[in-house]
Amino acid sequence: MRTDVEEKLNSFPTQVRNALFSITSEIEKVAEKIGKNVDTSLKWGQPSFVVKGGTAVRLDWDAANPDYVIILFHCQTQLIETFREVMPEAFIYKGKRAIWLPINQPVPNEYLNTCIEVAFTYKSRKGLFLLGL
Repeated sequence: MRTDVEEKLNSFPTQVRNALFSITSEIEKVAEKIGKNVDTSLKWGQPSFVVKGGTAVRLDWDAANPDYVIILFHCQTQLIETFREVMPEAFIYKGKRAIWLPINQPVPNEYLNTCIEVAFTYKSRKGLFLLGL
């Protein structure tokens, strides 16, 4: 992980930081599972994770909504729309780009990992019904 990304993650309050590092670990596991290397960077000041052939997954936290961490996807994809259709109860969905996760509840890793894998393989899935889910 790049130093600037790690510094950004470490800048968050402890409970938020722990949640975001846990999600980062899941991102790395998914990339390994699909045989891809993760490129990290800061995009719009947010930690961003992307693999070749996929679309980025970004992480954030909003002090105005301190009980949630936010996972962001490219708004011009079908990702959130598809996740909302296939996994309606798994997450809190916001608009066309975000999943909000309560930091005081366990992360539903099985669902989250599916979302990450679909984002990381998006270019090969975008023509499939419900992205192949």
